[in-house]
Amino acid sequence: MTAETSDPACTDEPPGAARGGPVSHALSRVARLHRIAAAKLLRNTGLYPGQELLMMHLWDEPAVRQAELIKSMDLDPSTVTKMLQRLDSSGYVRRSPDPADRRAVLVSATEDSCALRDEVKEAWDQLEEHTLAGLDDAERAELTRLLAKVEASLCAETSDCPEERARTGSARG
Repeated sequence: MTAETSDPACTDEPPGAARGGPVSHALSRVARLHRIAAAKLLRNTGLYPGQELLMMHLWDEPAVRQAELIKSMDLDPSTVTKMLQRLDSSGYVRRSPDPADRRAVLVSATEDSCALRDEVKEAWDQLEEHTLAGLDDAERAELTRLLAKVEASLCAETSDCPEERARTGSARG
């Protein structure tokens, strides 16, 4: 396979403009490939990447206000609304008015979604193994530690992550 026909995400050489940021380029490539792998593993569940994260949250909480779900997912409200519409039409979530505040919407997982839980867990177990194949336990622990440091640095730099906003009380703009 020649350089012209190979997938740029699988090459070692970053594009010219990215050569000053090899780690950022590598993270971007890894994130892209991780999302592709997740999509393949989730295909049998009928979920799109990202929907499983929303469902994981709902499986752990009895009912969540949609506004709180949007905050915890750290996504654009329209993105979460579209996800919820798809999941609602699939019968996996239920949206209802909050009895404490009729303007607010409560979201909860349905009993039908519980069958997905084991499938999602299996997909994520496989994704973890595919992602970390070739790393021993010590390397896996080190990678997790280093990624947590990178995440903390990005949160401190951008002030645009849930933990930082919660600490400072600022809203996403």
